[in-house]
Amino acid sequence: MMIWGLSIIAGIAAALVIWLYTPDRPRAELEATYLRAPGDLVQIAGLRLHLRDDGPRDAPAIVLLHGIGSSLHTFDVWSERLAGPYRVIRYDLPGTGLSGPDPDGIYSDERAISQLLAVLDQSGVSRATLAGNSIGGRLAWRFAAAHPDRVDRLVLISPDGYASPGFDYGKPPRVPVVLEVMRFALPKWALRPNIEAAYADPRALSNAVMERYHALLLAPGNRQAMLARMRQTVLVEPGPFLRAIQVPVLLLWGENDAMIPVSNAEDYLAELPDARLVTLPGLGHVPQEEDPAASLGPVLEFLTD
Repeated sequence: MMIWGLSIIAGIAAALVIWLYTPDRPRAELEATYLRAPGDLVQIAGLRLHLRDDGPRDAPAIVLLHGIGSSLHTFDVWSERLAGPYRVIRYDLPGTGLSGPDPDGIYSDERAISQLLAVLDQSGVSRATLAGNSIGGRLAWRFAAAHPDRVDRLVLISPDGYASPGFDYGKPPRVPVVLEVMRFALPKWALRPNIEAAYADPRALSNAVMERYHALLLAPGNRQAMLARMRQTVLVEPGPFLRAIQVPVLLLWGENDAMIPVSNAEDYLAELPDARLVTLPGLGHVPQEEDPAASLGPVLEFLTD
């Protein structure tokens, strides 16, 4: 009887796996939809990166860095409005969007900082403003601390960096085993609540943007890369790094951010020598996507004062 019961359970489990199975999408199909031009795929430091470089080459440069599970498309509207007075560079981190996975499988912050330096060098940019959202914000302030001669200003949009439950400084996190399932099963309906959580108003998440998030996570190798990046994230105690940053910093935070609460801004303000905070009423973790106009206004003011 017990064996019969276990057989039934195993059969149900197998049926669920088959029902929920979500294969990778062909890269050619994704590029046909989300690649603007073949020239936006570049080779930098041994990596195949999806990179967009807009605006006059002699204009002040600003580099836009997205968060985990996202892509350079999160800054589409910002880029349209910034390009002209600024040279706007944005790229998909390795293993996200249309960038291929890191061939060495290394997704540490140190690796990402060296890749950002390579992007600046290959683009001929000696100094730039860095604007980063979530882990993109963490990479921005870590880069500024490591390479102060290459940074003019920082815009940190709900930046990651301070340890939250499940994270300890100097140690990789314990990634729940259940997340391994996403390598095989990631239906859109299961992903949607996770993307909606980044919005203060889930109704602001359009079907087209939801489809983009889902489709690009299904690019070959991206799900494995996301899990590897999570496992290789070793947070450093931010204080010494932040205190070393002498350039002006704008902290931009949605007041209804449910992922990294706006109260975390006080930690940054206590350490950064030259920082100001602008909070955005009614917005969440990705204000550049949820309300591009409202979130870009303070940035333009910061860049020109």
